[in-house]
Amino acid sequence: MAVRRAQFHPLRIAALDRLCEDAVAVTFEVPEPLAEEFAFRAGQTLTLRQLVDGADERRSYSICSPVGGPLRIAVREVPGGLFSGQLVRRAAVGDRVEVLPPSGLFTADLTVPAHHVLIAAGSGITPMVSIAATVLAAHPRATVTLLYGNRRSDTVMFADELADLKDRYLDRFELVHVLSREVRDAELLSGRLDTERVRALLGALVGEAGGVGHWWLCGPFGMVTGARELLAELGVAPDRVHQELFHAEDEPVAERAAEPAADEGDTSEVTLVLDGRRSTLRLPRGRSVLDGAQLSRPDLPFACKGGVCGTCRARVTDGEVEMRRNFALEEKELAAGYVLTCQARPVTDRVTVDFDA
Repeated sequence: MAVRRAQFHPLRIAALDRLCEDAVAVTFEVPEPLAEEFAFRAGQTLTLRQLVDGADERRSYSICSPVGGPLRIAVREVPGGLFSGQLVRRAAVGDRVEVLPPSGLFTADLTVPAHHVLIAAGSGITPMVSIAATVLAAHPRATVTLLYGNRRSDTVMFADELADLKDRYLDRFELVHVLSREVRDAELLSGRLDTERVRALLGALVGEAGGVGHWWLCGPFGMVTGARELLAELGVAPDRVHQELFHAEDEPVAERAAEPAADEGDTSEVTLVLDGRRSTLRLPRGRSVLDGAQLSRPDLPFACKGGVCGTCRARVTDGEVEMRRNFALEEKELAAGYVLTCQARPVTDRVTVDFDA
C-alpha cells in the first residue's frame, strides 16, 4: 500500500515574539481537526511554502517548543532572504502561511533517562530548545549540558527561555554561553566554538564521553563536522551522535529550466514512484533527479534543495545515481540505497527512484 504524503495547510499566525533584533519566534494556530497531523517530536522541522512569480518556493525551520507545546518555529533574518525577511520584518498576527506537517530525523527516544550534550551555534539553538525542554520534563533523572556559541550577548536567541529553563532545573541543566566578539570573564568562554574549545569545555564539564547517552550537534558546517570528528576521536559510537546543519535558508533555489529533449546531451530513463503512482521520464544526467523531474511531477517532495533537510529522500531500487552533497542521510540509510534527490544525478541508462520506500 502506498504511503500517502502529507499536504500543506494554511495555518494562521497566532503570535510573533521578538527573540533578538534579527530573529522572531512564530507560533501557529492549529485547528483541532489537524492536531494529530501536526503533533511533533523534539528536533523536527516545519516546511513553509509560498508561490513567487509562479515558482513554488519552500524553506524549512526547526520547531522550538517542547513536545506537547504550541507549534512554534524560530526564524533568523538572512540578508535578502525571501522567507526570513517576510517573517521577521513584515508578518503580522492573523496572516496565513502554508505549512507542511512536521518532519525530520533529528530525533531520538527522549523518554529513557540519559545525559544529553547539546552543542549549538547561532540559530542552531532552535531545535535544541525543544530537545532540552523535552528531555528535562520527560524524566527526573535526565540531564542536559548545552554549549551555545554566538557573536555577542545581544545576538543570543532564546536567552530568557534558556535562563528560565536553567532556573527550573538547576541540578540537571548546565548552560554554557561562548561569545566570539565579546569578552567573557573566563578566557575559555571567549572566542569561537571551534573544535579545540569544544574539546576543552567537554573535558572541564562532561568528563568521560562514554557516559553521555546522546550527543546533539546543530550549527554551521565547520562547527558540526569538527565536533563530530572530535567525538569520533573520543570513541563515541556514531549512532549516539545526531547532527543537523543550519544554512542560509533563503539560498536561491536553482532555476527550473525546461526539460531538454532526449537528444540534447546524455540522458537516462528515470522511473519515479510516489504515492503509488509511477512516472517514467527521460531526464538529463547533468541535473538532479528532483530538478529534472519537477515539471512533470510537481508533487515531488522538497524543501531546502541544499542536501540538508532530507525532505526529498528516496530509495534507488534500480540503476545508479551520484550525489553531489549529503548533510542529511546517515551511513545506514546510504547503505540501504537512500539518496537525496535534490543532489542525485542519474549515471546509468535506467534508474528507478522510490519515494514510498
